[in-house]
Amino acid sequence: MIAGIIGATGYAGVELVRLLSGHPEIKELALASVSYEGDRIEHIYPNLLGKVSASLTKVEAVIAASDVVFASLPHGVGEPYAQACMDKGIPFIDLSADFRFGDDEATFSAWYGKPYQYPELRKQSVYGLPELNRSRIKALAASGPVIIGNPGCYPTGASLGAFPALAKGLVGPGLIIVDAASGVTGGGREPARAFHYPECADSVSPYKVGSHRHTPEISRNYQAMLKVEQPQPEGPQLIFTPHLAPMNRGILSTIYLPLVDTWQAAVPRSPAPRPPTKEIEEKTREIWECYAEFYRNEPFVRVLPLGSIAATSRVRQSNFCDLSVHLDQSGRTLIVASAIDNMVKGAAGQAVQNMNIISGFDETAGLTAIPASF
Repeated sequence: MIAGIIGATGYAGVELVRLLSGHPEIKELALASVSYEGDRIEHIYPNLLGKVSASLTKVEAVIAASDVVFASLPHGVGEPYAQACMDKGIPFIDLSADFRFGDDEATFSAWYGKPYQYPELRKQSVYGLPELNRSRIKALAASGPVIIGNPGCYPTGASLGAFPALAKGLVGPGLIIVDAASGVTGGGREPARAFHYPECADSVSPYKVGSHRHTPEISRNYQAMLKVEQPQPEGPQLIFTPHLAPMNRGILSTIYLPLVDTWQAAVPRSPAPRPPTKEIEEKTREIWECYAEFYRNEPFVRVLPLGSIAATSRVRQSNFCDLSVHLDQSGRTLIVASAIDNMVKGAAGQAVQNMNIISGFDETAGLTAIPASF
């Protein structure tokens, strides 16, 4: 099988190169880059020397040569290439936001400032978060060539951390708060002042407070999971705040979910914080068991043992999402820590996972490496 990558020299694009070069079903890579056309990928990324040798060519040549095409491009750029792939009858896996909102053009346009170029393509597209949409991904792929709207990095970690609580009726009325910190690779390879070493080293800062464009994607995922077992006329109220952290890779999301009365620990109200009680420990274990059962058959979601805390260092260069489950001292708020590698489960790895699903491969193919812990 020949895999094509459009935008192969960006951070997510070269991560696709790294992962697909070790995939047991991929025999050849066809690579395109507008910025580096005519150069060789191993000259731009010398870490590939001895493992990958490929010239960077035109997009049209990549589509013509490939059995599946990945696009790692800016938002609003990839639709013509998706159309070309549909015309050829091959899958198109898009890492931008162009196909994440289905036929909801109004939301996409409001947050990304661009209209759809080919609205009819949404009939052949599906949102590619496997833990939410695996059956829909398989069903659409079975009917013909499919377009996968690969999820955003922040929505992946924030969604997986909240899904069991939402689906099983643990969440009550009130705000869901997501505080998330990302490594600087999330800003892409193009130079920018915010990612200049003196600006971001030894500092953590929030950005796009109250206005980050991943907010509607997270909210839609929460509402979709609520509909699994407990339909509600309105989605959960969400506050999402991203932070830039001085690290290359990773996203750590801390998610605060108000519990319904039946899932709160029976702890008397107190004006002052108090240490954990037996009741809180027992309720935490109940919720942990709910999470463990929910993700029992998911190959890339690890619900950590009680007492462990999710950390980005333990998922580095892997497709895992690690979750740790906690209660606050009042027993009324569930706190979930969710850790992913933003370049793998948050981008390229999830794209490969989607390719495996639509191609009928083992879902873990090419994604079985043990995380690098340091």
